[in-house]
Amino acid sequence: VGSSTITLWKTLEEDFAPVPVLNRGFGGSTVAQVTGYAERIVWPYRPRLIVFYSGDNDLAKGKIPEAVLADYEEFIAVTHQHLPQTRIALVSTKPSPARAHLLAAVRTLNDSLRELTQGDSRLAYIDLFSVMLGPDGSPRAELFGEDGLHLNKAGYQLWTEVIRPYLS
Repeated sequence: VGSSTITLWKTLEEDFAPVPVLNRGFGGSTVAQVTGYAERIVWPYRPRLIVFYSGDNDLAKGKIPEAVLADYEEFIAVTHQHLPQTRIALVSTKPSPARAHLLAAVRTLNDSLRELTQGDSRLAYIDLFSVMLGPDGSPRAELFGEDGLHLNKAGYQLWTEVIRPYLS
């Protein structure tokens, strides 16, 4: 579940086969919006694992990392009220060329997400941020489409490699 990065992942099912996956992303979404729709788009499926990507739209709209973290905490809390045993893997907010000006905020948010997932066996943090940076510390442009925001085939291949181990 998550924003357009998930929505646009057209090869999701084949990339993770034979593990059954369901794409519940919607473009432009924020963490709070996913929480608001979770009752309709996530919980009815009673997933064993939710892989959740969001955050960059929140920061781009001016939310500070601490507020985005609070929204993630809300998602986790209400999801575990409805699905107490469901695991939730939080995917780090990606560094993109189009939003390179937000890198400091993205780092802060990701550090907070990593900390949030420690100490609860139902939570995991998937670090894609680190592998999406080049040696100079800037976002790897070759992983993105022309808009510098959304992933291309190489970007999704990288995401598949990093996420797959969390699906077992």
